[in-house]
Amino acid sequence: MTVQVVTLGCRMNLSESERIRTMLAGETDVVVVNSCAVTAEAVRQTRQAIRRARRDAPGARLVVTGCAAEVERASIVAMPEVDGLVANAEKLDPRAWNVPPAPLAGAAEHSRAFVAVQNGCDHACTFCVIPQGRGPSRSLSVQDVLRAVETDLARGAAEVVLTGIDLTSWGADLTGAPRLGTLAAAILDAFPALGRLRLSSVDGIEIDPLLEELIAGEPRVMPHLHLSLQHGHDLILKRMKRRHLRADATALVERLRVRRPDIAIGADLIAGFPTESDPHHEANLSIIRDLRIVHGHVFPYSPRPGTPAARMPQVDRQIVRARAAELRAAVAEARTRWLETHLGQPLVVLAERDGTGHAADFARVRLPAGARAGEILTMTPTSIEEGLLA
Repeated sequence: MTVQVVTLGCRMNLSESERIRTMLAGETDVVVVNSCAVTAEAVRQTRQAIRRARRDAPGARLVVTGCAAEVERASIVAMPEVDGLVANAEKLDPRAWNVPPAPLAGAAEHSRAFVAVQNGCDHACTFCVIPQGRGPSRSLSVQDVLRAVETDLARGAAEVVLTGIDLTSWGADLTGAPRLGTLAAAILDAFPALGRLRLSSVDGIEIDPLLEELIAGEPRVMPHLHLSLQHGHDLILKRMKRRHLRADATALVERLRVRRPDIAIGADLIAGFPTESDPHHEANLSIIRDLRIVHGHVFPYSPRPGTPAARMPQVDRQIVRARAAELRAAVAEARTRWLETHLGQPLVVLAERDGTGHAADFARVRLPAGARAGEILTMTPTSIEEGLLA
């Protein structure tokens, strides 16, 4: 067996796993679990992945890294299946793995290249343990990002996705404190052949004027905005210690839709945050309708160790689960209506490796037989099958 990397959690982890896989390419009989700790469920899935990896590769050296390796260090290292931990902040450092330096990973296994331009977070949302697992915000320089994009494009990536733990804080720690719009513009200027640039989750309140202009008016920036929204009620947002209010999110989406009517909106939403009442939950449901959220990541709140929200009055777990189900149903309904608007319309689709692809607005499409990963197709869907355009 060669190196196997098991990835849980965010797109940032996916990008980092690609680099770990490249870095350890010369090793044998190694399994790396790149873990997640964003929720209690994510930690449970991490432990499941560790046990499964040990069953599948009984003789391999099993190493855990990622956020759970920091936040849940004692319980993870106590697992008999685990042979070692690598600190999250050091997992891209060859010295932590006792291997020679390797070039940046490219897009060898993905049609879309995830380029991690920022790591860590300087904020203190009351529900979040990610700063404990990732540390303070750090940004790659423009030149380092351009080199990474160049590598990915040379290896065949048809789309570049900029990722980060707090993506829109990119640049705050660099000389002159450039904003993310500056980086996106530099990428587009440096690579005129790059036809698809996408952003992962962003904090809407941090979108700078240049970035908003690119999202609204640059056709090579995909019409897809995923907001780190978290809730639809101002009081809960304040108790979460978020920096935006509901009106900030609605105003941003309204401005963008005026100039780019085809933009698709996604959002992260938390159900059952401590002190959440029925009216607060109704506000969460209504923001799905108001923003027309069609890509929804709904998280039932779970208390995380050492966070202020864990000490607040908790909502009954059955109510949390029921509210999460209602939010998911509302997103599913909005998504179905949105997908129906694509029927009979030609879509430019990037083919991926699992028999599906994504249109510019991130609508997922079932590919025709014979489509090759990385190929860009023009397709006209006529039906919706199991949530996919076909």
